[in-house]
Formats: sequence, C-alpha cells, structure tokens
Amino acid sequence: VQLQASGEALVQTGGSLRISCVSSGLPFSRHGMGWFRQAPGKEREFVARINWRGSSTYYADSTKGRFTIFRDNAKNTLYLQLSSLEPEDTAVYYCAADRRPEFGTALYSTPTIYGSWGQGTQVTVSS
Repeated sequence: VQLQASGEALVQTGGSLRISCVSSGLPFSRHGMGWFRQAPGKEREFVARINWRGSSTYYADSTKGRFTIFRDNAKNTLYLQLSSLEPEDTAVYYCAADRRPEFGTALYSTPTIYGSWGQGTQVTVSS
C-alpha cells in the first residue's frame, strides 16, 4: 500500500490551498480515509475523516467550517481543501487509510484505526 501525498505548500494567512493523496495497492473505494497533522513539538492530531462512500465527513473543532475533506474514488485520490488559513495551521499533514475495509467507527479521530499512512505534506502558513 502506498499513499502518495502532494508536495510542500506555502501560503499566507487567510489564504487557501488544496492538498491531495493518491492511493495505490489498496481497494481505495472500500476504505475510510483521514487527515491528521503534526506541528513541531506537538503530538499528531486529527483533522478530518471521510467514509468509504464519501457520504459522511467528520472534522476536528479547530478545522470545522474552514477545511473540507472529499474524495474521488475513480482516481483513488483523497483531498483536503484548506481555507482561512492561520499560522497555527502550520504542520505536516498526513493522509491515512483505515485498517479494515467498509469500517464504520465512532473512534475516527484515533490514529490506531488507520493502518496505512502517507509520507506527509508540509504546509506552512506565513503571517
């Protein structure tokens, strides 16, 4: 399984950008997907999740209303649209795939339910 994230991004405060993650070696359309982020000196934290059909999404309180997670199962690609960015959003963003296919859980913010991880995308928001 490989999750290939898009490249490093630099944006100004208040700006927007989209990052992506292309999956290979995984039945992408059968796996829920998530985004996490990790800032320097901090623990990895949940950002957003989407179920395998793309019909349900979940967000951390800090990203709700500003970030949008979506997927294109025909392209095996996961996206995260980031808007109204703040310097506090600066972090490495990781995509992740559920360990189990067609898995529904209330523990979607827990890293251990995800079995495959991308290499990370550095997002830097300048003030």
